[in-house]
Amino acid sequence: MKRLAVIGGGAWGSALASVAARAGARVTLWARDPNVVAAINQRHENPPYLPGIALDPAVAATTDPAAALEGADAALIVVPAQFLRDALGMLAPLLPAGLPLLLCAKGIETTSLRTMSEVAGELCSAAPLAVLSGPSIAAEVACNLPTAVTIASRDPATARGFIAALGSARFRPYLSQDPLGVEIGGAVKNVIAIAGGIVDGRGLGNNAHAALMPRGLAEMTRLGVAKGARTETFAGLSGLGDLVLTGTRNHALGVALGQGRSLREALAGTRSVVEGIATAAAVARLAAHLAIEMPITAAVDGVLHRGMAIDMMIDRLLSRPYRSE
Repeated sequence: MKRLAVIGGGAWGSALASVAARAGARVTLWARDPNVVAAINQRHENPPYLPGIALDPAVAATTDPAAALEGADAALIVVPAQFLRDALGMLAPLLPAGLPLLLCAKGIETTSLRTMSEVAGELCSAAPLAVLSGPSIAAEVACNLPTAVTIASRDPATARGFIAALGSARFRPYLSQDPLGVEIGGAVKNVIAIAGGIVDGRGLGNNAHAALMPRGLAEMTRLGVAKGARTETFAGLSGLGDLVLTGTRNHALGVALGQGRSLREALAGTRSVVEGIATAAAVARLAAHLAIEMPITAAVDGVLHRGMAIDMMIDRLLSRPYRSE
């Protein structure tokens, strides 16, 4: 994997393109926005998504997906979860047979309730698939601060190929053979991050925030195991590790909601997709379909999509029956 295509010109796509270039790969990034492409090629930066952060000058960008994929040994798919199906539909006729794909979005598709690898398996059945998740703020990754993530695949050789292509002293990927668990962890983490932000924005204190994290982990684990994932996956980087990370757009959204702003007000001025908004609805529906109890997820879904008042959400969670841990 010496030549990599990166599909997606947002913060995470740009950061991962720099990671790959630093690791020695020849990288071409595809983005829809010609202004983003021009800024990356001419000034080595992505002002709308990573303002003030220099990208590796070896990263080239294009608005032509065929040009991005030309000669590539593998591709990183770094579009938001709810746009993955459209992106892969566009790319499928252009993908060389057997080209490995690394799926880097955290979410559950709202229409089908499928994970990203399930969507990709449907549309690109011949492609070897791996997923990347874990505690990773794009701006810190772009600045080459130390980061550890999980790369998971049912085919260990595919995961090891991406680990070799991206790994460095400052970006450490760990191997997993449980892609489903890694995906469920990353998706549910975004929902729990919104809940954590609401707790912080409402000023409920450190005790409440600390209580929320393990209960969120319990919800994540229940859903993952019901889907066939391994319990131990959720104690790793893509589960517990990601829950510990609070400096995310999802957490910031929750803080704004907890402070009394509306969802529209909380999202004003941001260009980045807050994955947890759509994922909360998808995970709540998936839990109901599988008869899995996920009260925190249901509460976040109620606030975001069902008009539930935040104080009512908090009261309902705090008045639940006592139970064994």
